[in-house]
Amino acid sequence: MNRYFEHVGKVILDSLQSVDDAMYAALINDAVNTLESGHKIVVSGLGKNVPVCEKFVGTMVSMGLRASYMNTNSAIHGDLGIVERGDLVIILTKSGETSESIYLHRLLCQRDCERWLLTFQQDSTLGREVDHVLALQLEDEGDPWNISPNNSTIVDLIILQGLAMEIIKKTGVTLEQFRKNHPGGHIGETLCHGKE
Repeated sequence: MNRYFEHVGKVILDSLQSVDDAMYAALINDAVNTLESGHKIVVSGLGKNVPVCEKFVGTMVSMGLRASYMNTNSAIHGDLGIVERGDLVIILTKSGETSESIYLHRLLCQRDCERWLLTFQQDSTLGREVDHVLALQLEDEGDPWNISPNNSTIVDLIILQGLAMEIIKKTGVTLEQFRKNHPGGHIGETLCHGKE
């Protein structure tokens, strides 16, 4: 195996094994309760975490589950209106020190919503301020300078997709619900043929 692949695989596995099982279970439970009470899950991030957030939202809505993406920068320019009473907001920030994310959280404190943080720094401004924190460890990013968001975004994606899969199971989403929302492409064709 390519040595880079081998190293990245180890770093990602080690990071995922650092997940606090009790905190992750609490996040799953809060997410399910939020949806079952008629509210939605909002994910917010910047930079390379934008497509990570969008992938999670795409998975959720294809299952008929309420989820939205709110760009952390755009939030203060009107997008904060996405967040409604009773929603659950997950903020993604590797350092927990991103000024835009800190400002967003402080604005969210003025709203009646549940707030979670997905980060790699428990000992940070947001790690101390946010009530619910899922903090992971990360050996390195995999680039020559250990600064480019490579491995961290992969781990974030796996965590959020894992959350989506748990929500799907616990809320009882059926294949028929998925089929109705995905009539096109190879998946739609496969599901339509499978129904016949």
